[in-house]
Amino acid sequence: MIAVLTKFPHLRQDFAASLVVFLVALPLCVGVAVASGVPAELGLVTGIVGGLVTGVMRGSSLQVSGPAAGLTVLVFEAVQEFGLPALGVIVLAAGLIQLAMGALKLGRWFRAISVSVVEGMLAGIGLVLIAGQLYSAAGLKAPTTGVDKILGLPGAVVDALGSSTALTSLAVGAGTVAVLVLWKKLPGKAQAVPGALAAVLLATVVTQVFGLSIATVEVNGLLGSIQPPGSEAFGELADPAIFGTILAFTLIASAESLFSAAAVDRLHDGPRTEYDKELMAQGAGNAVCGALGALPMTAVIVRSSANVQAGARTKASRVMHGVWLLLFAALLPSALALIPLPALAGILVHAGFKLIPFRAIVPLWRSHRGEALILVATAVSIVAVNMFEGVLIGLALSVAKTAWEASHLKLEIVDKGAGPIQAHLSGNATFLRLPKILDSLESLPQDRPVELDLSGLHHLDHACCTALENWAERHSSVGTEPVRVTEPEPVRATAP
Repeated sequence: MIAVLTKFPHLRQDFAASLVVFLVALPLCVGVAVASGVPAELGLVTGIVGGLVTGVMRGSSLQVSGPAAGLTVLVFEAVQEFGLPALGVIVLAAGLIQLAMGALKLGRWFRAISVSVVEGMLAGIGLVLIAGQLYSAAGLKAPTTGVDKILGLPGAVVDALGSSTALTSLAVGAGTVAVLVLWKKLPGKAQAVPGALAAVLLATVVTQVFGLSIATVEVNGLLGSIQPPGSEAFGELADPAIFGTILAFTLIASAESLFSAAAVDRLHDGPRTEYDKELMAQGAGNAVCGALGALPMTAVIVRSSANVQAGARTKASRVMHGVWLLLFAALLPSALALIPLPALAGILVHAGFKLIPFRAIVPLWRSHRGEALILVATAVSIVAVNMFEGVLIGLALSVAKTAWEASHLKLEIVDKGAGPIQAHLSGNATFLRLPKILDSLESLPQDRPVELDLSGLHHLDHACCTALENWAERHSSVGTEPVRVTEPEPVRATAP
């Protein structure tokens, strides 16, 4: 024992932390799987792979990977469109792409993605997740699209009010959310038990004691749920639409994992994340999950922060949490059949609310309205269209905003009534502001000489350079003195 503690000096802290992470991960793994429309055991498989495969690899030593609520909507849509067997192909392909991106050292570039796009993505996922799980909490079937889920809620309320079974189911879901909210207000010792686990246990006990007629988790057994993709599943690659889904899985899972890594780094003083290696670790995990036909994985901030707060010091804690998940799935699978589905829906409704950055929107609007609009537009696009196109819309808006700001230009006209008119340009002269530049210059009197000062420009692109030369020729062609141009000193005109 002494020799083991000498070789692994932080084993005690990591062991204790692994138990906490296991208790946090267990209900979330099951809940995400059920909400994604796949067998509950597949969520456990992804959690196990996150511990035993991704957990042993280099990257971020303390963040924990597994099935994430942020991918629930996308997984559900993929299963509905392509079928459950094709899910393994999609996840496998996404994992291989992540491995390639990590090998090409593209992991660090994900930090360049606008935070507003990522938060908007999570907010859109949260809205769709909440709306969908409200139906599940009442034992009702949810519509397929995000818009229909939200617009159909009033009708769902009417249906629930007319059914005692639906009201009972909804009460269990609401009670689960109440426990999650109130749990953090309990004394510190009580909070040693994770709130999600306590909420599920309480809901299960109430359901069993009172004999409530509520749907529970369907159990197939761990080995029975694992279905590696066969030749028919790989045949789905003939459908071009599946590649958009693969790309969406790759980008969203990678961005969420690497943003989580940055957040976890702020929670501890240990080794910093190696982003390219972390991306490869996520890719390896997703490749294995895909080969097993399981859910995709990302690094999950809830489990990761619980790991840090529980005192984890090395990656051994996340590896051991995978061992505990494996032992539970192998030895106690029948325990899953006791869990009421409304309780899992309540957990995911609570998780969905945490995905929406309520506190950040107002300060963001006050300081950076453009970023706030991108956040809202991304969220609305995901609800109105779908996950992949919504994220693309957010990225396009972010690029357009950056381009617009990068082309900031100021034109100052000085006319003293006699002598030449002085026009001073400063900032960045790009084709985006070319109409404004030409409108202002062409409005100058044709019978007056002009001095055009470009020394304040940081950048002058080829389109603007050509347009200014043409304007100067036209202005001088009516017998006026040639336009005198002062070239920008730091950067000369650049060709395309």
